[in-house]
Amino acid sequence: MPEVLFANSKSALGSVLAECIPTALEAEIRHIYKASPLYEKRFPLHADPLNWSCFKEIPLLSKREIVERGHYAFFTDHLEVERGLEQKKLEYESTSGTTSGPMTVIMEEGWWTAQTQRAYRASSILRPYADRPYRKCVLAPVGCSSNLCPYEDHPFPNRYFDGTVYLNLSSDPFAFPESEWDRIVVELQATQPEVIEGEPVYLSLLARAAQKRGVKVPSVKVVILTYGKASLQHSKRIQEVFPALQVDLYGSTEAGYLFVGKAFKDNLVVIDENAFIELIPWRSEINDTFQIIVTTRDRQAMPLLRYHTGDIVRRLPTGFRILGREKDLYFRKDGSLMTVTDVDEALPLNFACWHYMLTQTADLRWDFHYVSDHTLDHTELEASLAQVIGEGARVNAFRRRSIAPAGSGKFSLLKPLGKA
Repeated sequence: MPEVLFANSKSALGSVLAECIPTALEAEIRHIYKASPLYEKRFPLHADPLNWSCFKEIPLLSKREIVERGHYAFFTDHLEVERGLEQKKLEYESTSGTTSGPMTVIMEEGWWTAQTQRAYRASSILRPYADRPYRKCVLAPVGCSSNLCPYEDHPFPNRYFDGTVYLNLSSDPFAFPESEWDRIVVELQATQPEVIEGEPVYLSLLARAAQKRGVKVPSVKVVILTYGKASLQHSKRIQEVFPALQVDLYGSTEAGYLFVGKAFKDNLVVIDENAFIELIPWRSEINDTFQIIVTTRDRQAMPLLRYHTGDIVRRLPTGFRILGREKDLYFRKDGSLMTVTDVDEALPLNFACWHYMLTQTADLRWDFHYVSDHTLDHTELEASLAQVIGEGARVNAFRRRSIAPAGSGKFSLLKPLGKA
């Protein structure tokens, strides 16, 4: 059997032989080489059927390399990009630049919509919405993954595209004045969406705004948590105001949607039609944890081959769990791993907040910042967190009115020392 492990279903890969890679994977690789000159320059391929040893020689692609080479490297002629954008055959987005600076992403017209539809079909909860009209509201950072997210202060009717309303007009939801929340809640009521999609912090604060105004939106059947890592606190606060099914939809601007499942049920599955996902063992001392390496499917502009996302997943009997970005994970002195899930489980049962961030400030010192409408007894809270961190850790808890996002516009839940 091959040494390469995939997270995809067996049906997506087809028959796996001892030496040759599956025909579906090879066909996609050949397509990517034909679509973009970048890969032939990096690692020329022979015409013979690809075996596993050749596949493993194809170098991994990093975000840093894409940023340094630039998006034009994926195209034979930069004028091809300019013409495509002018003729509306190509679209572009810019990632937040969390790790290696902002990345310009070029995609063919309709690709984002198509891969989103495939993601819906891979989810039992979202499947009913994949092939019929429905109403959806999106609350996410300005310039989110969809190219339709607004960049200007358009009036309400002009932010309504094919049944979707983009509620947000500026970044950092903690900085929204009450008048802005008034507008957002009114538009939510006016739209009466079946689906709400957004970044977890934004949706948590939306739940807070709706609760303060005594607003209910019974039309909501599904809440999609995406664009960022959700905590169980986010999920609970959203559920209290919008009692709907919650879906975890994971992906990125450059790669598209990759995993989908029920939120906090550890049953994420690969969206097979969108990508092949390799699993590379991350740490020998931690079983069933992997780096994910992505090869996109059915993409013409800027296809990704063996792309290293920087994210870590855990394989469980029920499916996969996204642990987060490698830089955001913390190793205790004894070598054991602490993740956001451990922080969630350590919080006292009577604790409730709209958002939190646990930050390491020194070797054994941590600060726990949280946004809540009530000041809680910090004694039990600090003791519970110190215990899960271990090794004589000391934790100081602070109730805040707001927690600022990083320069990229993204929010963190866990920030070990020395992590940007």
